[in-house]
Amino acid sequence: MREDGRVSDEVDERVTPPLVDEAVKKAAVCWVGVGDGPAYALWCLPLDGALLVVTGPGEQAAPGLADSDTAEVTLRGDHGGRIVTWSARVTRLRPGTEEWDTAAPLVAAKRLNASGSAADLVARWTAEGCAVNRLTPVGAAVTGADLPAGPLTEQPRPTPAVRTVRKPFRLHRVRRR
Repeated sequence: MREDGRVSDEVDERVTPPLVDEAVKKAAVCWVGVGDGPAYALWCLPLDGALLVVTGPGEQAAPGLADSDTAEVTLRGDHGGRIVTWSARVTRLRPGTEEWDTAAPLVAAKRLNASGSAADLVARWTAEGCAVNRLTPVGAAVTGADLPAGPLTEQPRPTPAVRTVRKPFRLHRVRRR
């Protein structure tokens, strides 16, 4: 639709494979990598063929996502394993825009373990500068035989949540035979 209200002759260029469309519809968790950095597991909400992800203070951490134009998104299938990886165009929804007013309350309503109502959560996101990011599929997807066959295990990333592990407490002396 053009600004003057007439229907445009332009055709939507975005065509995604059916597997990506189906995986996006069922997504609750996605792995998002920005640039050469590691992928982070993030909860998401599917909306209109894209994924909405909230990041920022008091929410999930995804360094660089809010400032990036592109990201790599990996989704899992019903069996729990990776089924598709695709490039995404990252769009940050800004408070006060029509997109924000439509999407932020929907995301807030689906936010698990949030204190307060959805309206309170949206107000906190606005006040604290949290980012609601739209991840829209672009380009070709990596699926099936093109996915890595071997394990993609890595060493755990450093975190301040790590603590030293103590030896287990024993009330009585354990005898050896």
